[in-house]
Amino acid sequence: MAKVYTEEVDIERVKVDIKSGEVDIESTKVDIRNKLLSFSDTISEKTINHTVEIFSKCGKENCFGRTIVEEITGLKPSRASKLIKLLVDSEVIVLVTGHGKGKYRFQ
Repeated sequence: MAKVYTEEVDIERVKVDIKSGEVDIESTKVDIRNKLLSFSDTISEKTINHTVEIFSKCGKENCFGRTIVEEITGLKPSRASKLIKLLVDSEVIVLVTGHGKGKYRFQ
């Protein structure tokens, strides 16, 4: 006969952890916005919104390339490449090795 283990879970603590995770995401979005604006004050609100949208879908852990940027933002290939170049130059994203050519992640 198999042993069954039970464990009490403090649901209130888990709820707080989830809420603090949401706060971290929001503060990261603000950091991305500030980093882009400090790189160049001519960056449009639309570009910032595209960047935040990509971050919301991919986060800091997942790698993405131009094709994923196109799918998320609806941009054409050349404009998606320009957005990636801007994000690399402003140090918002970094090139990732070992996942194929042209893969990036947020810092």
